[in-house]
Amino acid sequence: MKGLIQRVSEASVAVDGETIARIGPGLLLLLGIERNDTLNEAKELCRKILSYRVFPDEQGRMNVNVQDAGGSLLVVPQFTLAADTSSGTRPGFSLAAAPELANRLYGDFVAEASGLLGAGRVGTGEFGADMKVALINDGPVTFMLESGQRGSCTKM
Repeated sequence: MKGLIQRVSEASVAVDGETIARIGPGLLLLLGIERNDTLNEAKELCRKILSYRVFPDEQGRMNVNVQDAGGSLLVVPQFTLAADTSSGTRPGFSLAAAPELANRLYGDFVAEASGLLGAGRVGTGEFGADMKVALINDGPVTFMLESGQRGSCTKM
């Protein structure tokens, strides 16, 4: 499971010209789900993202996580993050989870985030929809986090 997080001043997602979610200061998360991902990876990555310190403290150092900063989280499913780009000039999607699994794990991730951060602070995109995502990247600050086999997330 891959999560591209961006610290934002604001972000929104629209489907068919209608804004379905909007947040103020916080994190925009583009979430890619791969075929071997499980509920464990969803929970692991969620906890890692919510505890990742990317907001400034009083000295201006990135020492504060989204929860302690009082920020929100906008979670957008991003199928293309699961692409295999290791060869050629066209991405392959054999590593991506099947839609049924991906949708279930996306829902599990959102439920975990809502439980930890608070439902009123978590916005969502629409799985499988053609979405228009708008954001003001604050910094810019952008990080790619991964879970599972890559071992880059630790258990919390």
